[in-house]
Amino acid sequence: MLFEWKGSVLPQLLPRLGLLIIYSGVLVYFRDFLMQYHLHINPAIFTVFGIALALFLGFRNNVSYDRFWEGRKLWGALLNDTRSLARQAHNLTDNGENKEEISAFVNKLIALVYALKHQLRHTDAKDDLARLLPEAFANDLQRYRFKPVMLLKSLGEWVKINKQKENISALSQLAFEEKLNKLSDIIGGCERIAGTPIPYSYSVLLHRTVYIYCFMLPFGFVDTLGWLTPFIIAFVAYTFVALEAIADELEDPFGTQPNDLALDTMAAMIESTLREIDGQEIQHKNTVENYYVT
Repeated sequence: MLFEWKGSVLPQLLPRLGLLIIYSGVLVYFRDFLMQYHLHINPAIFTVFGIALALFLGFRNNVSYDRFWEGRKLWGALLNDTRSLARQAHNLTDNGENKEEISAFVNKLIALVYALKHQLRHTDAKDDLARLLPEAFANDLQRYRFKPVMLLKSLGEWVKINKQKENISALSQLAFEEKLNKLSDIIGGCERIAGTPIPYSYSVLLHRTVYIYCFMLPFGFVDTLGWLTPFIIAFVAYTFVALEAIADELEDPFGTQPNDLALDTMAAMIESTLREIDGQEIQHKNTVENYYVT
């Protein structure tokens, strides 16, 4: 773990830490000048201020991690509910003559998962929808902004039609509707996280405070630490700056940064398990290496 780079924020921080080391080295070189004009700062001030800053960073990280973990729980619930719906479609409606209709229902569930992923990442769902849905339906979905909701509507219509055909009972219809309502809650929960960032003014204030603290820190130790100052300051700064960088990454759990949720991998896994339930051929195989890049 000490030399692990994949998933670490250190690579993106190296230029800033390097600049801080150079800056601290220049201050050490001119320390006689600084002492002559009383530009040295009492280290006790940095101790008190550092404790307060650490508390603010801890709060910021807790808020970001709560958003990350809520997003993960929502996608875990998405897996469970889509599995339940696929199982119910087979166990409650299979009369031996509607295999194709059930497979179409399962494919719509898979398409909903991919449509939600693309909506959260602001990417184009066209290719995934084209391989999972009939061409006319896939093309029609392109005109909608909230494609997962329209797919949810289509799933509800499938249940309604099968109720009218008497393929399912009224109680079975209620069971389907309960799971579809849960899917609606999941979609809304993901949209809430993606559409409600942490207040910008708070993030900017914390960002500025961290960097001002780090660049003022050498003034407190340039006299006592000497040429060790650049390296000690870089280590202290790494702790604070890395915590802030991690909080920034976790704030939006649906992005494509190394520590965001691996939506590509999770969507492919959900597709695989739903295809297994439906007896279809599995087209995706997941690898652990994909986690940090998708």
